[in-house]
Amino acid sequence: MAVGWFHLSVLALSSLGLMSILFTIYWMQSWHGGFAWDGSILMFNCHPVLMVAGMVVVYSAASLVYRLPQSWVGSKLPWKITHASLHLMAFILTVLGLVAVFRYHNNKNITNLYSLHSWLGITTVFLFACQWFLGFAVFLLPWASVWLRSLLKPLHVFFGASILSLAIASVISGINEKLFFSLKNATKPYSSLPGEAVFANSTGMLVVIFGLLVLYVLQASSWKRPQVGITTEGQVWGPGLP
Repeated sequence: MAVGWFHLSVLALSSLGLMSILFTIYWMQSWHGGFAWDGSILMFNCHPVLMVAGMVVVYSAASLVYRLPQSWVGSKLPWKITHASLHLMAFILTVLGLVAVFRYHNNKNITNLYSLHSWLGITTVFLFACQWFLGFAVFLLPWASVWLRSLLKPLHVFFGASILSLAIASVISGINEKLFFSLKNATKPYSSLPGEAVFANSTGMLVVIFGLLVLYVLQASSWKRPQVGITTEGQVWGPGLP
């Protein structure tokens, strides 16, 4: 992969991720009254923003740390710390997103965890928590043997991509569920595609495109750290890289 194409790809992914967050903020601000942290519907509005930011965008940034050519040389420890720290940030945002929705539901006596969206979401968060603690214990702390790390690495990589896929599915189902509820008694129903529906559907498509590109980068051999003595055809090499 040419260095110029690599930098263009990073710029495109960064822009798509930022747009996904900004679109979600604009949706909640323009059609649902903005944000607050008081147990009201305005607190619920924080939920989609925090989940898109945490479970999709920051999670993806953490997953892509090892795809940066700068991480391919020298010690892995600074990159491991960066990887774990970004994932921890994503997890904190995700927990805040859960607090927002549970507190709103409890204040309004709305049943929790009854929809497919909520089942997908809570399963994703549970797997994310397990993934982070396992990764921290095995790959960051120095006690684990090389044999154990080699054994668990394929599982760690598999569940990393699977969690992102589940997060995207949760976001899409959440957008759909929110539109069904908010447009149920509206003058223009969801089926007539009012402005909110068009914008929210577009936001969902943006998240899907971003997620698919991240998943592609994660599996593409030209973006992976080369093994010692092996150079994969098409990998990024530039000034300062061996």
